[in-house]
Amino acid sequence: MSHASNFHSDGKVDLCIMKNIKKIQLGQNGPFVSKLGLGCMRMSSVWGSSTPDEAESIATIHEALDHGINFLNTGDFYGAGHNEMLIGKAIKGRRDDAFISVKFGAIFHNGQWLGLDLRPIAIKNFINYSLTRLGIETIDLYQPSRMDGSVPVEDIIGTVADLIKEGKVRYIGVSEITADQLRKANSIHAISALEIGYSLADRQIESDLLPTAKELGMGVVAFANTAEGLLTGELKAPLAENDHRNHFSRFQGDNLISNLEKVEVLKQLANHKGCTPTQAAIAWVNAQGEHIMPLVSMSRRSRLPENIAAMDIVFTPEELNTLNTTFAKGAILGGTYLQR
Repeated sequence: MSHASNFHSDGKVDLCIMKNIKKIQLGQNGPFVSKLGLGCMRMSSVWGSSTPDEAESIATIHEALDHGINFLNTGDFYGAGHNEMLIGKAIKGRRDDAFISVKFGAIFHNGQWLGLDLRPIAIKNFINYSLTRLGIETIDLYQPSRMDGSVPVEDIIGTVADLIKEGKVRYIGVSEITADQLRKANSIHAISALEIGYSLADRQIESDLLPTAKELGMGVVAFANTAEGLLTGELKAPLAENDHRNHFSRFQGDNLISNLEKVEVLKQLANHKGCTPTQAAIAWVNAQGEHIMPLVSMSRRSRLPENIAAMDIVFTPEELNTLNTTFAKGAILGGTYLQR
């Protein structure tokens, strides 16, 4: 059953349930981290948006750490280094409380995506800038943000393995790659974690990538749990003209109308359980395995209680069946940036 008694009609949640965040192990010999991760990307300017209030962002990180959420996820390209500097300020004096995960390799200019630079010489450059911005000596989990075949997997993973020997990195992760690439990477050096988009609406990784990660004993850091807002229950068709999601066919025309009909089922189920659709979407990801971590982006403290409470929601077999049937693979129409 769910902890519905912890929810109030005004949407507030008792803080008594916020103390014990479960831990999971990343990889067979990897570190233990919180089963709920804090995505810090939205604490910087994203897709041209304004930068959120920095004091509030730092307070959010502090409060997350206070509640045992120690997995902080960033990328050196989030806000062109702003995100790392922000985290650096937040963890000053609290380094041991935080597990820092950094993605590298993506190149942006004036907000435009230019591509990837995964050459060993670039990686050796990126790491030093990241360490300086973060104000730390070692990054806990370091990972290419994606692999596009431009540089051999051996060269990328081999370079990060060298950084481990130098004491600049503790563990290696990978992000947004194929099952074959995952096997190849793991054969070069033990991979502790796979970071990948995963939600009720995006289940294509279940056929190949997820089973491979499980077989190889890796932790899975699952982002985009609400599928870019689709599963929040707050979207209406059509989207505003200036919404960047209009670029993706999932959010266009009849596709969006059909997809939002599916979301109505999620809304009804969440309402019945006394939680929000977002909480139900996070809880579903959480329920997919002991080795799977929902990575939730936040930039405000007010979001923490509801996201922590989502980790306590338990579905009945009937409820899981309803969700898995409604959101079967292919049920959500149209593409998104998560499908490449």
